[in-house]
Amino acid sequence: MAKAKTKTGFLCADCGAEYPKWQGHCTACGAWNTVKEIRLERGGRSRDGYAGATSAVTLLSRVECSEEPRFSSGSEEFDRVLGGGFVPGSVILIGGDPGAGKSTILLQTMCFAAASREVLYVSGEESLQQIAARARRLQLPLDRVKMLAETQVERVLDAASSEKPEVVVIDSIQVMQAACVDAAPGGVSQVRESAATFTNYAKTTGVVLIMVGHVTKDQSLAGPMTLSHMVDTQIMLSSTEDARYRLMRTTKNRFGPVNELGVFAMTERGLREVKNPSAIFLSRTDNAAPGSLISVLWEGTRPLLVEIQSLVVDAQYGSPRRLGIGLDQNRIAMILAVITKHGGLVLSDQDVFVNVVGGIRVLETSADLAVALAIVSSLQNKVLPQDLLVFGEVGLSGEIRPVSNGESRLREGVKHGFTRAIVPKGNAPRKDLPGMEVVGVANLVEALDAL
Repeated sequence: MAKAKTKTGFLCADCGAEYPKWQGHCTACGAWNTVKEIRLERGGRSRDGYAGATSAVTLLSRVECSEEPRFSSGSEEFDRVLGGGFVPGSVILIGGDPGAGKSTILLQTMCFAAASREVLYVSGEESLQQIAARARRLQLPLDRVKMLAETQVERVLDAASSEKPEVVVIDSIQVMQAACVDAAPGGVSQVRESAATFTNYAKTTGVVLIMVGHVTKDQSLAGPMTLSHMVDTQIMLSSTEDARYRLMRTTKNRFGPVNELGVFAMTERGLREVKNPSAIFLSRTDNAAPGSLISVLWEGTRPLLVEIQSLVVDAQYGSPRRLGIGLDQNRIAMILAVITKHGGLVLSDQDVFVNVVGGIRVLETSADLAVALAIVSSLQNKVLPQDLLVFGEVGLSGEIRPVSNGESRLREGVKHGFTRAIVPKGNAPRKDLPGMEVVGVANLVEALDAL
């Protein structure tokens, strides 16, 4: 009997473009000598690493639905970001800057999970001695955590098949190498093939797979965009400007809310969860200053109080500057235009600086009104009350639009001692809120008058 031929394909190692035959120039990304030949395994295995098995067609109404069983990571903040804990068979990708604490939080999680479940921590970047030294420094239990130092995908899967863990950590996916791809680790084709193979393993065995990913200079995940599409949950871990706290945020989650935020403090004992994040971002000085105001953001499933600071000074050069830290520059420019048009205040000869204290990035429009009033406060050099809370979206015609979860935001303010609030009329509670005087405004003029 004739021997079956080995199927091959051709991929660009830089961008992952496919070609029917070898060529020296990749027409997709313009690189030269990056098209490599890869071997496709026999038995119906496709290039992406998935088995070629077919499944029967069925009606959606006949599909049985059951609630996904979850188990805890050992941290309430990590569970919150995940949407309630780990889901068996899920694939999680954690990215972040070097030194953000990705390996630390995962090592802590695995040491906790190992008390009741089989875990396997695969390290391709650090030696086992380095990991053991860190674990002892953090005073973590080491008795049941299984470790493996390996970068070959096939060997990792062989070890997982023999150990049968319930949770597997791959640290990191950029250093893994599949034998069927003729490219260096970290390349587009290698990352895609390795991730696809691990994802197929997790889906077929029900193992929770956690992959660590590197980031580029612009804070995006390194590797192909298909990496984000493959995983069920994508998490970014970043640090605040003072490096004391770590912010964990979901950018994709098939099993829970997106943009959920978890806050951790970096200590000598590793990452410790912060159960009341509003308190750490409200460390205001006793001496009140113009341009300072408190707003309430909605992060995932909970409110978060942050301080908005503004500084308005005479322009030192011909063109006035507009600088925002933690805010979208275009949104600041829009708010300034609304203040000029509907507030009757001239800002064309002023430098305007806006900052969100604590390194928080504002991703919603509820802080618009607070930014506007902080700018006016600094422009007129008037101090705003420290017990004042402000939120609301500013429209181009000067109207103040309501935002979601208005009453929950107000109750969070009451919890932290705020007694007055300026909010959109649509968010003003129908009944009096104990401990807080709420003023509902319809436009920017009413908001300025309410001050």
